[in-house]
Amino acid sequence: MSVTEQLKKDLISLAKTAINDKLNNIHTIDVEGLLTKYPNLSKIGATFVTLTIHGELRGCMGVLIPHQKLLADIIINAQKAAFEDPRFTPLTQEEFKNIEIEISILSENLEIKYENLSDLKSKINIGVDGVIIRQGEKRATFLPHVWEQLPDFNDFLTHLFHKAGITDLDTLPDVFVYHVDTIK
Repeated sequence: MSVTEQLKKDLISLAKTAINDKLNNIHTIDVEGLLTKYPNLSKIGATFVTLTIHGELRGCMGVLIPHQKLLADIIINAQKAAFEDPRFTPLTQEEFKNIEIEISILSENLEIKYENLSDLKSKINIGVDGVIIRQGEKRATFLPHVWEQLPDFNDFLTHLFHKAGITDLDTLPDVFVYHVDTIK
């Protein structure tokens, strides 16, 4: 999806308004107006919304599989990041004043076929790809910006396996990659 500077501003404003609406139990988003202005937001898509306060993570929620309009996905994930991330208490009015919002619009997931971890390393674009691992019911992802905190492939993978709860590497997990359009 092509993202203009005006669209970036409007999407950040949308996410912030969605959080404020839920915080104050009101509904002020002009969905039809936004869909008229930006018809691409009616396409089915997947997003993550990440919230930070003074550079520290304050919430991050999203989906990997597109299942609803991008507009709705951004609204829902902004509210979930603020109020339903199990790692944090619900966002307060005071915290809302200092919130910074990042929206990641995900591309299609592409499965990586590999024979061992060394082969996998050669097929992942370190610092660029978002990575999903799946083994049975266990699954986890790291958005591409996680490479900034974990630039070493082995550290990145170790943390991702830990996040998914995968300890048995006798059976290699399924691996998928994706890219994101990031809006800050």
